[in-house]
Amino acid sequence: MEEKIDDEHPSDAVWPILTGKDYLAPSVFRPEALLREARRQKRLPLVSIPAICVLDPDGDVVRHLNRKGVGRVHEGWACYHTELIIFEIDGIGEIGIVGCAVGASFAVLVAEQLFASGGNLLISVTSAGQIADIGPTPYFVLIDRALRDEGTSYHYLPPAAFAEAPDAGLLAHVERALSGLSGVTVHRGATWTTDAPYRETAIAIASARERGALAVEMEAAALYAFATAMNRSVICFAHVTNAMAQTEGDFEKGEAEGTTATLAVVAATARAWSGAAIAAEK
Repeated sequence: MEEKIDDEHPSDAVWPILTGKDYLAPSVFRPEALLREARRQKRLPLVSIPAICVLDPDGDVVRHLNRKGVGRVHEGWACYHTELIIFEIDGIGEIGIVGCAVGASFAVLVAEQLFASGGNLLISVTSAGQIADIGPTPYFVLIDRALRDEGTSYHYLPPAAFAEAPDAGLLAHVERALSGLSGVTVHRGATWTTDAPYRETAIAIASARERGALAVEMEAAALYAFATAMNRSVICFAHVTNAMAQTEGDFEKGEAEGTTATLAVVAATARAWSGAAIAAEK
């Protein structure tokens, strides 16, 4: 349908998501303010979170940790919407993880609060649909750029087709670390981030594929835009587990619902980031 311009109200013909933005201005509403009030209302202690945190939109890893009895709820996490679970990775120490923060706006809301609470690196591992056939699923894509077909990124960066990974050097460190993982397939490339998974039409899929996207997911473009605008360290992975349910038996994630492979990817990424940080200090 063609957009009709209202001659009496010409401003109504201008897309609001692309106007009225000052990308260098600070926000009036800050995550620190929300956390302060949530902490006061819930009577929570002021306790820093681990330096490395994970977003687990599907919640598989969080459920796995809880079943194994190896995760605990962080006593000072002041988010109104989520729990922060703490667990250990050998050689790294404590890691924080938030489950079920699905979609661009929710992921960035939580990311803002994690960094405001003391986090230094955020790793996102989200399930994704295959749109370019590069091998049998499941496998991971280390996302180096994401097509911005969502709304949140446009509040952090000016309009552009893609949001790029904010730190090319860190991405290269992570890519090298992942190359040594046994039994885990990791590709590097682009994804398509959408707000509307049930509007993945044939023409939309073809368009994303033509732009080089390997898979479709719901968070990476917004997380990378946030990270670039706010100078934060974020690494996003797409865990490609399905072909959008086009065949029966789709959505198989592998051993322990994919958590074994996911935790291996998280551990390798955390070690790469820690190694890069130590090297930078020398």
